[in-house]
Amino acid sequence: MEKHWLKSYPPGVRAEININEYPSLKELIERGMAVHSVRDAYVQMGKAITYGDLDVLSARFGAFLQTSCGLKKGDRVAVMMPNTLQYPIAILGALRAGLVVVNTNPLYTTRELEHQLTDSGATTIVILENFAHVLQEVIAHTPVKHIVITSVGELLGFPKGAIVDFVVRHKRKQVKPYSLPGAKRFKDALKEGAKIRLAPVKIGHEDIAFLQYTGGTTGVAKGAMLTHGNMVANVLQAMEWISQAFSRDPAVVITALPLYHIFALTANCLLFVVLGWSNILITNPRDFPAFVAELKKHKFAFISGVNTLFNALLNTPGFDTVDFSELKVTLGGGMAVQESVAKKWKLVTGKVLTQAWGLTETSPAACINIMGEDFNGSIGLPISSTEISIRDDDGNELGINQVGEICVRGPQVMAGYWNRPDETAKVMIGKDVLRTGDIGRIDERGLVYIEDRKKDMILVSGFNVYPNEVESVVVTHPGVLEAAAVAQPDERSGEVVALFVVKKDPNLTEQLIIDHCRKSLTGYKVPKHVYFKSELPKTNVGKILRRALRDDLPK
Repeated sequence: MEKHWLKSYPPGVRAEININEYPSLKELIERGMAVHSVRDAYVQMGKAITYGDLDVLSARFGAFLQTSCGLKKGDRVAVMMPNTLQYPIAILGALRAGLVVVNTNPLYTTRELEHQLTDSGATTIVILENFAHVLQEVIAHTPVKHIVITSVGELLGFPKGAIVDFVVRHKRKQVKPYSLPGAKRFKDALKEGAKIRLAPVKIGHEDIAFLQYTGGTTGVAKGAMLTHGNMVANVLQAMEWISQAFSRDPAVVITALPLYHIFALTANCLLFVVLGWSNILITNPRDFPAFVAELKKHKFAFISGVNTLFNALLNTPGFDTVDFSELKVTLGGGMAVQESVAKKWKLVTGKVLTQAWGLTETSPAACINIMGEDFNGSIGLPISSTEISIRDDDGNELGINQVGEICVRGPQVMAGYWNRPDETAKVMIGKDVLRTGDIGRIDERGLVYIEDRKKDMILVSGFNVYPNEVESVVVTHPGVLEAAAVAQPDERSGEVVALFVVKKDPNLTEQLIIDHCRKSLTGYKVPKHVYFKSELPKTNVGKILRRALRDDLPK
């Protein structure tokens, strides 16, 4: 296909990246650690480890997994923890040992955890002790044989009692009682690994690096097989695109999104190992006053997040006094960035909020806007070595500005779903084109516009209504903090638009919202029902769960 978007590429950005520059993700991270060995790599609550430290500690942990746990190339290791220093040590150690990392959400219920551990076949898990009681309930029904337990402050070297204070100040739940016989502490695992050499493992592009489970918003969570080739490609693609905005000198990156999520995993955890930046880990980003206080300690150049996170920061007292003088890139993804949030971000920070787009199945980046360009509502241009096509239900390519399903071809597209060839077949056209389930179009310049998820579309009397459009209008009302639109069954029109709203102004009424919508939306797009809630259900990275809201509709 003709890549007409290449004409819109900024100067210096190549059309293709060389995936063969690194034979595996292992070599990429090892080279980054060696080049930047004296620089701070990750910082948690003021405690830093250098890239040299990361090299030594991850090698020790990899050696522990190989020897003490008896793991061989291709075995799966589940990692279930928030943003702590232990996370990069654990996953980089596993990757260097030739193992497959199964990133696991710490907030999983017993049902979700049992499914993921059983489905992945993980025999080892590294888990924060706050969540060990959940593992205790299901471990007998899983393949897990080896457990490594850690705590938020295990590597911080804080005086006794300081972590209890941290738990209280940050409103974290106290550790619940658990019993997991044979579990080892993270520090003890590192001590064991220090006595052993990490055995060399030959790894290629085709080997699996991560089983990255989808959020389950479309049903049972599936493990996307992301290979070393996929991950190397996406790191190089992201570096090719955003490094134009930076000087060669390493700087500071803020990591508030959980590193186990594919967005932060690639865009923060892995990318900046190559660039040699200092990654400030925000362990509890939902404590926004503490988050803002941490931001004030650093002159940061990069921050990534989702729309809800940026919106919450903008509404946190003191955020407007943060020093944004070094900020070069604010990258928004995971969900649609709302124009009102992007405009307010620029007003407060003086910098552009750049929208990007991708999926778990694309490692994740597929489209990114040009750094520094004002918000335009698009998800950007296809990045290097990536083809975007818009297709109908039969897989036929559509023309410029025609609306259909966004499809992706590129070296970052997953190898398929783990043990689910049936589900893989549903999303692949041929061997290399991924159906994303997102509805959109591509314009003359090559910018891709996303209308919404295919499954979230509302059909009102035969007319398509895209929730993002409705929500973008609603949140411009000064009395609205957050909003989400879903389909509600209706005898007359099949479906109508139902709106869930979190108030900023306690005097806000249903009629005020409807009147506001009527000014900007065609009649069939105006919400028929408005429901007020104190908060909207979200995933752990802040994406609104429309499915949960649909389940909450009056019967």
